[in-house]
Amino acid sequence: EYLHVVDLDGAFAGKPMNAAAVESMLKAVTMPVQLGGGIRDIATVEAWLGKGVTRVIIGTAAVRDPELVKGAAKKFPGRVAVGLDARDGKVAVEGWARTSQVTVLEIAQRFEDAGVAAIIFTDIARDGLLKGLNLDATIELAESISIPVIASGGFASIEDVKALLTPRARKLAGAIAGRALYDGRLDPAAALALIRSARAAA
Repeated sequence: EYLHVVDLDGAFAGKPMNAAAVESMLKAVTMPVQLGGGIRDIATVEAWLGKGVTRVIIGTAAVRDPELVKGAAKKFPGRVAVGLDARDGKVAVEGWARTSQVTVLEIAQRFEDAGVAAIIFTDIARDGLLKGLNLDATIELAESISIPVIASGGFASIEDVKALLTPRARKLAGAIAGRALYDGRLDPAAALALIRSARAAA
């Protein structure tokens, strides 16, 4: 139900690079927008939230400056998410240009009780390949922490939505679809209808 936006140039540069495009989106849509990419200090967090972004996603800075995440989450409850992009279980930073030696779970555990709205877990090996979500690793993370976890990377079709609605995935807070939407492989209205009917039946 969110529009998920990433300023990928910003993730490389360490500062917002596509601000005009993002601001145009904010004016054009009424749905909540969550934004990541190049958000490395509290001033950038405040600026985007002030411009109408519902939730900011902190990625690289969550690895390098966990106090920024904790401070921002305390100041803006429910409006700060952490983006953890993993390659072979290790967190990648700077728009995936570098891989750290820290595991996803180690980073996620740093933010327990910090007031973080969600952890967005992306499996880099699957992103854009339409191979299906890496539910095993994502569910394992979700069951190890109390912060809601959102799956990302590889979302391919309505079958992924059905997999998210199975009992084993009940701890997951949602999933992000990208290429499957652009390619027309996933009808967002049908996906949301399926989710709503499952919620109603629960």
